[in-house]
Amino acid sequence: MGLNEAPAEITLAVDLIELLEVNQVAPELALKALRIVTADFERKLATKPSEGGS
Repeated sequence: MGLNEAPAEITLAVDLIELLEVNQVAPELALKALRIVTADFERKLATKPSEGGS
């Protein structure tokens, strides 16, 4: 399976890895930043109104 056929999350992950590597971001710094990003998006999901009204 090529990247064109990969799920959207795989394509995005590859793009993010490439962005970090091209900009020579240290792995330790990247992981710290990704933890912040993860926490932010988890917070957004937790506060997102439920859809469907069930």
